[in-house]
Amino acid sequence: MSDNDSSWPSPANRIVNLRPNSPVRHLEMVILRIYPQRLVVSQQFTGHVAAACGRDETGIVGLVLWGSQVNDVRVGDIIRIESGWCRLREQSLVVSTGRTGRMSIVSRFGSH
Repeated sequence: MSDNDSSWPSPANRIVNLRPNSPVRHLEMVILRIYPQRLVVSQQFTGHVAAACGRDETGIVGLVLWGSQVNDVRVGDIIRIESGWCRLREQSLVVSTGRTGRMSIVSRFGSH
């Protein structure tokens, strides 16, 4: 994200435009909170999982962090999710990379 990028995030990639049971092709957000991690053991995944929440200027969304994402992401980081999913859980939208998507850290809180 550059200083002259006044359209961040672009309109199609805003939280307000997320829809349940739809793919998340590209979404950037600031991490507001990360909840304590827990260990999940299932046929599909074994590892640490943590709930989190993030926001852009249009809204707030829940986020599921999987595996190494749990320790890589910090509060205040700006992250990008690509090829993820969006679901409705307890009347709130939640996004994640799932098994096939990617998450990257666009900017670390406190670094310039």
